[in-house]
Amino acid sequence: MSQGGHSTVDASATDTDTADTDTADVTTTANTRAKTGHWAGAARLTARLLLAAVLAYAGLVKIGDLTEAGRTVALYRIVPDDSAQLVGGVLPFVEVALALLLAAGLATRAAAAGAAVLLVAYVAAIASVWARGVSIDCGCFGGGGTLSGGAARGYALDIARDLLLLGAAALLIQNPRTRYALDSWVLDPKE
Repeated sequence: MSQGGHSTVDASATDTDTADTDTADVTTTANTRAKTGHWAGAARLTARLLLAAVLAYAGLVKIGDLTEAGRTVALYRIVPDDSAQLVGGVLPFVEVALALLLAAGLATRAAAAGAAVLLVAYVAAIASVWARGVSIDCGCFGGGGTLSGGAARGYALDIARDLLLLGAAALLIQNPRTRYALDSWVLDPKE
């Protein structure tokens, strides 16, 4: 429209176009965040359940024969034999307790931190026997014992596995909130 030689722009049309563009940008951003959040949440849930399953299996297998668990700890020659029996007897119960907390999603950050401490100790112990040239089965899932040789490949796989699990624990320490966790009921009580 022109008035006295000046043209005026229909302000309502411009505002609508801008609003449509802003709405589209917000919708696209929200969709991207939702997809990213979904995958991140799925990764944390998978990390929590994987860590719980591995710790539960390792602990339960060792609980079946605590004397053997103590002997396996003694083979590492890191602690005295008397202490090795104690460590071998207590460690499986700690693993199962952490597994139960992780499976339930209760005190997830603390349980993941406890698992991380164990995993760092396991990696250090395995690296220690590897560096000293000692050939033993790690005993991570029960059993354990002296091997005739060729333990280096097994040590590398054991360390790689424990580092992967340590990564899962680190993810949960950084962001412990996952689906299907009791933490959400405890930390976010509904009124």
